Amino acid sequence: MEKIIIDCDPGIDDAMAILLAARSPSLQIIGLTSVFGNAAIETTTDNAVRLRDMFEIEAPVHVGARLPLSMTEDPLPTFVHGKDGLGDTRKLPSVGDPDGDSAANFIVETINANPHQVSIVALGRLTNLANALALDPGIAALTKQTVVMGGAFGFDQIRGNVTPCAEANIYGDPDAADQVCVSGWNTVFVGLDVTMKCIFDHQRLNRLRDSGDAACEFIADISRFYQSFYNSIGYRKGFPVHDASAMAYLIEPTFFKVASGPVRVATSGIAKGATIWSRQTGRDYAEDHWKGVAESTVCCDVVTDRLLNLVESTLLGNPKS
Repeated sequence: MEKIIIDCDPGIDDAMAILLAARSPSLQIIGLTSVFGNAAIETTTDNAVRLRDMFEIEAPVHVGARLPLSMTEDPLPTFVHGKDGLGDTRKLPSVGDPDGDSAANFIVETINANPHQVSIVALGRLTNLANALALDPGIAALTKQTVVMGGAFGFDQIRGNVTPCAEANIYGDPDAADQVCVSGWNTVFVGLDVTMKCIFDHQRLNRLRDSGDAACEFIADISRFYQSFYNSIGYRKGFPVHDASAMAYLIEPTFFKVASGPVRVATSGIAKGATIWSRQTGRDYAEDHWKGVAESTVCCDVVTDRLLNLVESTLLGNPKS
């Protein structure tokens, strides 16, 4: 069983990914760290605590960053996730407080206490990871792997979702994302190149809704808001499972086609938030900002049916691929 820290900003798709991990027999959640993004930090933290308590996930919740490294605040995507981050369903009861007030400290302490045994699944902005690196750069070498739901690399002509070249999580704190890229972390990018292909259709959502299972019914309820947004931009048959795809990589990486090479992030200008992968062709560039940067793994394709079957069956309590 693989130990994981889920760094998240719940978020409808985060909720699906967290419950997917909680129901996977191959994963053990040992911590949830919150970050701003899909909602303000107070809301994402509250949602993480509520998800943890309502669905009896035995893991502490630690509060993370409320702003990006630049300290600039972007508008919240309430049109995607609702004002409460969970589709404005008011489905989760009030609960207690988080367990700690420093996600970065928790990440550093946990990785150092469990060298080469813990993976991080980053489902939001990478600010907490950058702050953890600032406290202790040595954790990069001690983390088993860091799976990032983020980026857009242009495979199959799939581009950004907040600008023509940038994906939301990376765009939301490009400085932090670039620091993660150059840190030496064993990083896997599960970006829009694969997640936009994994469409959770109405039939699958209906099976969750009609299952009689509280967690599945909850996912179905909050996803109606999410589906409404995606329907408004042309996705008539369902919605992409962004964060659950990143979690699925940890469960069954063989579903993914990958490439490797150093990745950097543009931190300003018209390409802000763009994830740029060097294919390492051996060519010398006039300005080689990728030279000396450790290789990342970039997911470039996925067996969609097998991934979607895995997500659905695991949520329903019958994990299979």
